[in-house]
Amino acid sequence: MLKTLKNIALTAAFIVSGVAAQADSLQAQANAIFGPLPATMPGSENDTPELISLGEKLFMDKRLSINNTQSCNSCHDVTNAGTGVDNVEVSAGAVSGRFGNRNAPTVWNAGFQFAQFWDGREPDLKAQAKGPILNHVEMGMPSADQVIEKLSGITEYQQDFEAAFNSDDAINYDNLAHAIAAFERTLITKDRFDVYMKGDINALNQQEKDGLQAFINTGCIACHRGSTLGGNMFQKLGVVNPYENQADQGRLELTQNPEDKMTVKVPMLRDIARTAPYFHDGKVTTLEEAVSLMGSLQLGRKLDQQTIDNMVAFLKAMSHDDSL
Repeated sequence: MLKTLKNIALTAAFIVSGVAAQADSLQAQANAIFGPLPATMPGSENDTPELISLGEKLFMDKRLSINNTQSCNSCHDVTNAGTGVDNVEVSAGAVSGRFGNRNAPTVWNAGFQFAQFWDGREPDLKAQAKGPILNHVEMGMPSADQVIEKLSGITEYQQDFEAAFNSDDAINYDNLAHAIAAFERTLITKDRFDVYMKGDINALNQQEKDGLQAFINTGCIACHRGSTLGGNMFQKLGVVNPYENQADQGRLELTQNPEDKMTVKVPMLRDIARTAPYFHDGKVTTLEEAVSLMGSLQLGRKLDQQTIDNMVAFLKAMSHDDSL
């Protein structure tokens, strides 16, 4: 009897050891392919508290729009750790009846990407920040000069720009964009996936681990890799099977290069569960549908429901948690 109990104990210990080894192996894989998000964003080395505070104020200020109705935060809501998007297919502009033609991407982690906007037309956050304010469909200001004229008449901005740039002649469009970018560089998500990669084997449950393994084994990592799981390359949407909505041809509209037809920047998957709807056109309403479509469009595979459920569970484990 004693020998039997010892054998049972040894068998149980062997099983536990095997599970732990598998878990450690998956952790190692995840760190090699993805790695945790850095604590700071590129370009933040010289961002002062005064500059960041000014950038946040500008990001939230509806006076940067033609009719004082829309701010950067209107489409990229980060108030109280908001989703960084407006969760609609395409965003409404400041002028009634006008809508954008692409889904608003999240501003969380945006500065980790190799380019900005779905078509990658701007290289960094500063260049990106200049666009929407002057876009006639978005915030609708007629010119940079008129933006600066408006801000120059506001006493608090006279003081804030002087404090941020150590100059009494600092209110200009370039500095405006620089300040907004400084604030955006503070928007780094925190999630359980990072906690897991940093050593806490229990930070993910078994389904989430199965989803992570499936994400790796299925081939999603061909495009969704690096610490943000995307945002570091362009890729055709519909590598194997064509995407149904062909109205927006992606980078082709920017480059006029036929090879760029239906090519867009690969979206980041950090915090993806909070940013529905999906894809550049916002036509995909659920994460489950997005995962299933990606299997077909990019990999030519019909994913079974359990695999989809597991992958979705893993993706949800990357939702921003401000308490971490």
